[in-house]
Amino acid sequence: MTELSFEPGIVYPRDRFNQELVAQVHPADWVNPHPAEKYDLVVIGAGTAGLVVAAGAAGLGIGLKVALVERHLMGGDCLNVGCVPSKCVIRSARVVGEFYDSDRFGIHVSAAPQVDFAAVMERMRRLRAGISHHDSAQRFQEIGVDVFLGQGVFRSSDSLQVGDTILRFKKAVIATGARASQPKIPGLAEAGFLTNETVFSLTARPQRLAVIGGGPIGCELAQAFQRLGSQVVLFHNKAHLLDREDATAAEIVQQTFLQEQIRLVLNSRIERVESTPTGKRLYFSSGGQSDSIEVDEILVGAGRAPNVEGLNLEAVGVAYDARKGVQVNDYLQTTNPKIYAAGDICMNWKFTHAADAAARIVIKNALFAPFGLGRSKLSSLVMPWVTYTDPEVAHVGLYQHEATAQGIEIDTIEIPFSKVDRAIADGEETGFLKIHHKKGSDQIVGATIVARHAGEMISEVTTAIVHKIGLSKLSSVIHPYPTQAEAIKKAADAYRRTLLTSRTKALLGILAKLP
Repeated sequence: MTELSFEPGIVYPRDRFNQELVAQVHPADWVNPHPAEKYDLVVIGAGTAGLVVAAGAAGLGIGLKVALVERHLMGGDCLNVGCVPSKCVIRSARVVGEFYDSDRFGIHVSAAPQVDFAAVMERMRRLRAGISHHDSAQRFQEIGVDVFLGQGVFRSSDSLQVGDTILRFKKAVIATGARASQPKIPGLAEAGFLTNETVFSLTARPQRLAVIGGGPIGCELAQAFQRLGSQVVLFHNKAHLLDREDATAAEIVQQTFLQEQIRLVLNSRIERVESTPTGKRLYFSSGGQSDSIEVDEILVGAGRAPNVEGLNLEAVGVAYDARKGVQVNDYLQTTNPKIYAAGDICMNWKFTHAADAAARIVIKNALFAPFGLGRSKLSSLVMPWVTYTDPEVAHVGLYQHEATAQGIEIDTIEIPFSKVDRAIADGEETGFLKIHHKKGSDQIVGATIVARHAGEMISEVTTAIVHKIGLSKLSSVIHPYPTQAEAIKKAADAYRRTLLTSRTKALLGILAKLP
């Protein structure tokens, strides 16, 4: 068992908002219930996946006995150190971005905005606390879940121990999530660094901030902190930010960052970190050149490590890898057929909505698929995701290179937002909708959207893919004018125009002349 990297039930700063949060998601006076003789389902981990499994099973009203075990904060990363706090901070940062862009709209402001960083972070803590009752221990107890706060450790193939209490089960679900990885950089641990698990505890703005990692987490937080007044330098070990995304989409984000004066150090390798009397100095190489820079704080946003430690998985025959997490099949079943897993602990998709979808699969497969009949597969999911930079990058389905690798011939329709009236009116022409469809067919296989609210638009395309609604049918859907989502209809109309062959046009000409 490894030492916990947090103090269970404690969130800093310990102000009234975080005290309200903790009172909901890890109350100090919580008394674990007397356990049932045997549970139909024991869930370890009260992040998104664990909460959805527990609530879904208990909420069916068919008398299932369900236990939920959490060692730290109910709500997991999403509520406490992920989606909720990050989007609150990003929203404040977006106001600053609007301010600096106001001249284009005929709004001239004589002075720079005064960012009250402490107030920004307090707003985040207040909103997070206000939302926390949805994930509270009390609420789950009220819907029929036995909530146990403490470290869960497997003892046998049908039992789990929490403190001095033994929970016996018919089925179990591992949903312990993942944490930020620590890069193996000499001196980094000694100098100290932030991750998504600690950055939201800040009350004072770091004047100089180094962000390690040019993926979604690193990019989102780098842009937010730059807008809130930090001078950010972003290190990435690849030639381009968001290197797993559509290259054109990633280029738009990269150019936006340069315009906002974020320093980008690409193809970089950080050699070591040293503490100095005035900060932390990073020594790095990039493009064959060596250099160094001093900052006040370092934020690591590169990679996630599964929380497999301390569970005693060996005792129950659950195979796992320290880097990849718990091993599951397509039905989210571990190598112990009575134990399932869902969420970041076992999946490449490390998103809240992915954990939610996987949890629903687990409920069905663990409880309502006798003899394996009627089971659902993880691979059947169509998973959208969004990087919440400004502009956002949203994607669903296959990228072009993935379609090629699978031997799927595709055509691509691209609609630049410079051709969409509402985007022009909004001054948000930089961006595009790109839809991939099977060659010779209107079947959509993938899409990427780059726009300020791309995440709000991607679901229409996801729905089309899931329910096999082709571009022809989308063309018949009336979209309100003017909206940026009209780009989807424009793409569908563009496909329809490809059907107007010379022969079709000739036939239409004849029909038009008939009385």
